[in-house]
Amino acid sequence: MLVISIQSQVVHGHVGNSAAAYAMQAEGVNVAAVPTTLLSNHPRYPSVRGRVLETELVADLLRGVEERDLVDEAAVLVTGYLGSSGNAAVIADFVERALTRNSKLVYLCDPVIGDDGRVYVADGILDVVRHRLLPAANLTTPNQFELGLLAGFDISDAQGLRAACAVLAGTGRIDVVATGCTLTDTAEGQVETILCADGQLSRFATPRLPIRPSGTGDLLTGLIAAHLARGTATVAAVRLAVETIYAVLVRTQEAGTAEMRLVPLPTPGR
Repeated sequence: MLVISIQSQVVHGHVGNSAAAYAMQAEGVNVAAVPTTLLSNHPRYPSVRGRVLETELVADLLRGVEERDLVDEAAVLVTGYLGSSGNAAVIADFVERALTRNSKLVYLCDPVIGDDGRVYVADGILDVVRHRLLPAANLTTPNQFELGLLAGFDISDAQGLRAACAVLAGTGRIDVVATGCTLTDTAEGQVETILCADGQLSRFATPRLPIRPSGTGDLLTGLIAAHLARGTATVAAVRLAVETIYAVLVRTQEAGTAEMRLVPLPTPGR
């Protein structure tokens, strides 16, 4: 069981592969982690060191992944924060080659383009996500803002969420896991993760906690990828991932830390 995971990496904290890789390994899944950025910490801190990695370096690392035949071995391919439009383009090229080479490969695209009404990625990335990555994906994990942005309209209720997922699917088929959702019928004090598959919604609600550590979406995507790599059905994979995320957040709140408390990874429900 192998997941190829292409996203950011930090020295301190848990975002991108620095959240997802450990979680996948803790679930018994091997990870080929390809960085798109290498930073000292998340940019929300007063200072940050490091940089977005050069496109030539990212492309070279991906060629190395292919030369070691990891594409043939992998069950799931994940893309997350891309860093630059150049990186986005070479990663899209890699995704296309990988899916051609391994027809059984499941591609999970986490858009990572914005939140709270704000786009925070470089110019050009949104176009690559919209026109190259999503059409190739089997599953995507946008937050509520990203889903609306990609669909072209705001989402406030279940009907709107279904409509947005249909826009993303286009003429193909893609399952959508919408994260951080608060819809008109979401119970007060709750937040929902909603799987839309074939127009049917599976909704997973948890209490909304008064903390917002970075990387929860990256962790959720990594956990879903790990469960899929282990052969778990999508609905069960999402449910297990949501339960683990909530347990991590409860422990983080109790510890009073700014970063998620991942170790050891909770495995609720099993």
